Amino acid sequence: MEIYNNDFKTNNLADISNGRISDFNGSKVLGNYNNGGFTLTINDLPKHNIVDISFDLFIHDNWEGNQQIQNQTAGPDIWKLVVGTKTYIYTTFSNIGCQPGNFCPPQSYPSDYPNNNNNPKSGASTINLPGFCSQASSATGTTLYKIHRSISHSEETLVIHCLDELKQKNVADPKCDESWSIDNIKVSVVNVK
Repeated sequence: MEIYNNDFKTNNLADISNGRISDFNGSKVLGNYNNGGFTLTINDLPKHNIVDISFDLFIHDNWEGNQQIQNQTAGPDIWKLVVGTKTYIYTTFSNIGCQPGNFCPPQSYPSDYPNNNNNPKSGASTINLPGFCSQASSATGTTLYKIHRSISHSEETLVIHCLDELKQKNVADPKCDESWSIDNIKVSVVNVK
């Protein structure tokens, strides 16, 4: 049974704390965030033992993935999904274009950080979307990931946190250097006997 569905086209921020809606690529999105995030709280859930969560995650601009530059000038660029108090995604994304013969900063996704060194944009649904601030294609642009998790849950209240830990110094506008946003959040509950 679907209990929540939001594509942000009507600027609906009900049940979302620290929500902000922006225009991106001709649509409305929740975000963009840099060293922050939002919380979605859904109350009075019907009886269930599984929660199904899905959404579109846009990774904007210069994420460096697992790469950590000396003195924490940049990276690792971490994004996380927390439901209640348990972390279900703790990963990095690398949005750098990978040309033959060049170093390609790896990312953890679709695995958790720091365990895997996957190629940039691994697991992406769409690549080469426009960057967030310029709204024009750039070397890094935006990458879309379709996130889906089914988790064990039976409480009457569901609390979903989407957060980041982005590190970048020596940039004029950190939010335009690297950020993220969300669209098309859907939450369903299932009662499996």
